[in-house]
Amino acid sequence: MSTGDSVVAAGSKSQRAYEWIHTRIADRRFVPGYRLVLGSIAESLGMSVVPVREAIRRLEAEGLVEFERNVGARVAQIDQSEYLHTMETLGVVEGAATALAVPHLTEADLDRAAAVNARLRALLDDFDPNLFTHINQQFHSVLFEPCPNPHILDLVHRGWTRMSGLRSSTFAFVPDRARESVEEHDQIVDLIRRRADPLEIEMAARQHRWRTMNAYLGQYEPGAHRFDAAEPTD
Repeated sequence: MSTGDSVVAAGSKSQRAYEWIHTRIADRRFVPGYRLVLGSIAESLGMSVVPVREAIRRLEAEGLVEFERNVGARVAQIDQSEYLHTMETLGVVEGAATALAVPHLTEADLDRAAAVNARLRALLDDFDPNLFTHINQQFHSVLFEPCPNPHILDLVHRGWTRMSGLRSSTFAFVPDRARESVEEHDQIVDLIRRRADPLEIEMAARQHRWRTMNAYLGQYEPGAHRFDAAEPTD
């Protein structure tokens, strides 16, 4: 085997180890705090610890794995309060930005949002949470970027950036939420096409974000308090 072939083989083993560990974190076979023993994983996969170590470093960069002194690698613990505060705030500001953007959204913009959502729907059967999250942001960006208030828009951008630092993908932990999310996207686009009341659009966008937050928090604190957007009143 040539040097180039060796590099490719090592890379493919690292990818296989990454996918194996990532899947078990996503479906919660490996829960937060679960120790990732390199030797045991390597033995299960029939490979050396080198590609497993590379896979774990990649997962660490994505925030799914952390290293603790004298313990080693383990599935990352979540700062629940930081996640809650970030998602709660993002729901409020993104909802406002989306409602304010409505007068500036064209039919072409809405067609583009619908096309992006079709891409998201196509991912559901062969689910890749990180890709889904990336395209999901594209969908929402179509709807909130025309917001004419630069201060609100800045807060939305800050919220998305903060979320990416907390989790590479919430959907990695609640994959079932993805299908509901796609359906809610259709509903939001429909509200905008019909030029529904701005408050109804704002609350739909806010509730959409908070439902994802509730689904995620419910994985760790069943029965915990859920946040709901207030229904618009006459």
